[in-house]
Parts: sequence; structure tokens; C-alpha cells
Amino acid sequence: MSDAYAASGVDTDKTDSALSGLVAVLSSINTGGPSRSVLGSGHYANVLRVAPNLGIAVGTDGVGSKVIVAEETGRFDTVGIDCVAMNVNDLICVGAEPIALVDYIAVEAADPEMLRQIAVGLKVGAEAAGVEIPGGELAILPELIRGHPSPSGFDLCAAAFGTVALDAIITGSDCAAGDCVLGMPSSGLHSNGYTLARRALQADGGLALTDRPAALSGASVADVLLEPTVIYVRAVLELLRSDVRVHGLAHITGGGVLNLLRMEADIGFNLDAPLDVAPVFDLIRELGGVSESELWEVFNMGCGFVVIVGAQDEAQATAILAANHPGTRRIGTVTADSDRITLPTLGIAGGPDGLAAA
Repeated sequence: MSDAYAASGVDTDKTDSALSGLVAVLSSINTGGPSRSVLGSGHYANVLRVAPNLGIAVGTDGVGSKVIVAEETGRFDTVGIDCVAMNVNDLICVGAEPIALVDYIAVEAADPEMLRQIAVGLKVGAEAAGVEIPGGELAILPELIRGHPSPSGFDLCAAAFGTVALDAIITGSDCAAGDCVLGMPSSGLHSNGYTLARRALQADGGLALTDRPAALSGASVADVLLEPTVIYVRAVLELLRSDVRVHGLAHITGGGVLNLLRMEADIGFNLDAPLDVAPVFDLIRELGGVSESELWEVFNMGCGFVVIVGAQDEAQATAILAANHPGTRRIGTVTADSDRITLPTLGIAGGPDGLAAA
């Protein structure tokens, strides 16, 4: 369990237990006919069988407590990018091509300028991902939503859809010891761990959003916290359309590097060459007293997306991905040490229940 995260109000152990109960009930739904679901729970998205060798990938996600930073600063023009990114980056993990997204915006009050700015971000994100937003929903919920400050409260989430050939679905089952793990750089925190990040920087560290600590090289705390999530769709789709055989894909979101253990294969990972970590992560560790292992368990730590290919395809795959995301490179290898992630340069190792000192 993440100790600092739990102290911030997010108990991951309780969350996992609650989620298990939810999934158990929903998986027992009887439609009166055979299920169209191709995958079980635990993947980044599921796939519904709709025609011979054609599936529709579906997924949903939101921006999380990052919206509080937008409320506190009155800057709403980037959270739409995050909303698109969190959804489409998940869809591509099963090998799907995202085609559309529908948004849901719940607000405390219908502020035209706030909604316009949110729409600007959604448009920028949709164009970066190559998807349409053919519809959505706006709910005015003053009894449920309270802003920071009021009445600027809102929540933003979406559901995304894509297409994938049923014989081309990627689950990580093809991963094997010796495969190459490629890391694609993140832009910062993306849209995960904000309850802990805000506690560390603001409550514990005493920083105001307008402060510009030396560690951030001239950027304000708000600038860093509102940096949009990177959208990896075009680069990954280009790789999937090449002659490189992709064995596994992982969007590094909440849970940090533990997301790698969602691969279906019975494998582990040796991440001996992690990507560079942005200064904000060091600041969170220092001001919030967050352990190194917990940082890796909660945040992306500089790597927003992982691609796994055979060792023989490392150079070609890296070139394709780096053309869109400079800095993409090998960060480690797949091992036969089941359900174990090792970070030798940090002296950390762990399994599905978390990371710990090695």
C-alpha cells in the first residue's frame, strides 16, 4: 500500500477491494444472449465482438483531482487534452485505433467561459489523437459539485471507442523473457496522483500555485501541475502498421510501473535504464516526505507509455516512436521473474502488491 497516498485520502488497498466487489457483480450480468466481450477485466480497455474479425474497443476515464488545480487558477483550457489523452492512450494498449469520444461535464454552475475553455482543450486533444467528439452531456449539479472556489466546480470524464481486428488484439500474452522494453517520455505528472502531489507541494511544502521554486527552472507550480498529458496515439498506430511485431503496450497511469504487471504473460521486468525524471517528482519527494518506492508506485516517473518488442526490433521500433516523441529509448528488458519489477539503479524491487526496498 502507498502510505503517503493513503494519508492524503487515497487508500489503494481499500480501493482495490471495493473494485473487486464492483467487478464481481457487473461480470455476472445476463443479457439473455452470449457475451460480446472479448477480454476479461483488468485490461486498459475491453473489446466487443461486432462482426467477423471486427471488434469495438471501449474505455472510459476522467481527469481526476487535477481539475481542482484548474479551478484554483481559473485555467481550464488544458484539462480537455488530459481527458482525451487518458482515454485514447488506454484504447491503443489493446491495439485499437481510437475513432471517437463522448464527454461528460458536470458543473456547479454553467459558466460560458469555463465551458468554452474546456471545449478548446477537448478540441486540441481530439485533433492530436485523430478522433471525433460527436456528442456529450452537460449536467448542472450544484448540490453535488463544489468548486475551489465555488461556483467554479466541475468534473470532466469521457468514454472512447476504437476499432481493432479480433486477431490483432494486444494483451501482452506474446511478451517473453529477453524482449526489449521501450519507454516514451511523459510531460510531467500527466493526470495521476494529484491528491498526493497537491498535498506534498501545497499542504506540506507550503507552496502557492503562483510560486516559482528554483527546482522548476522558472515555471510556476500551476504551470507544472497543469501541463497536459501526452497523447501517444499517432506514434503507436504508426508502429502497429509497420512490420514490427508489438508484444505489449502499457499506459503508465495510476499505479506507476506496476501497470506493467497487467500483461497477460507470466513475466517480470528489469528496468535498468529509466528515463529522466522531471524536477517536480523530486520536489514531491522532498517536500512531502514521499519514499522513492512510493513515487514509482504512484507516478509515471518520466515514462508515460511503454512498448514491448522483440530485441531484434529495438532499433526500428525506437526510430518510429522517437520520430513523434523524442527521447524514446530502451529502458529495460522483460525477465522470467514472474510478477516482479526490478529497478537496480534505485535498489528497488517489487511485485503486484507494490514496490519495496530490494
